[in-house]
Amino acid sequence: MRKTMMYVFMVMAFMLLAMPVYAQGGTAGGNWGIPIAAGIGMGIASGLCGLGQGRATASAAEAMARNPGARPGIQFVLILGLALIESLALYTLVIIFMKVG
Repeated sequence: MRKTMMYVFMVMAFMLLAMPVYAQGGTAGGNWGIPIAAGIGMGIASGLCGLGQGRATASAAEAMARNPGARPGIQFVLILGLALIESLALYTLVIIFMKVG
């Protein structure tokens, strides 16, 4: 296991050191890389925000089922957490519009 991790880190170091070789600034095939990367980034951000919101909601529902007396506090923290999670997706969208547009 230890030797395998050593090889994994060696390959990662090699890939990170070799990356500038491929960083050429030519636009022979058009400039489609930025919008495609932006779409993939927004998809990843939205998907992970959805997973986070689902986990937060499930945990809040479980907490309310265990302790119904703490419902107002749990509901407040849940809404605050969902707003912060959703703001991450909105920040990603704003950054994409600034980068692509």
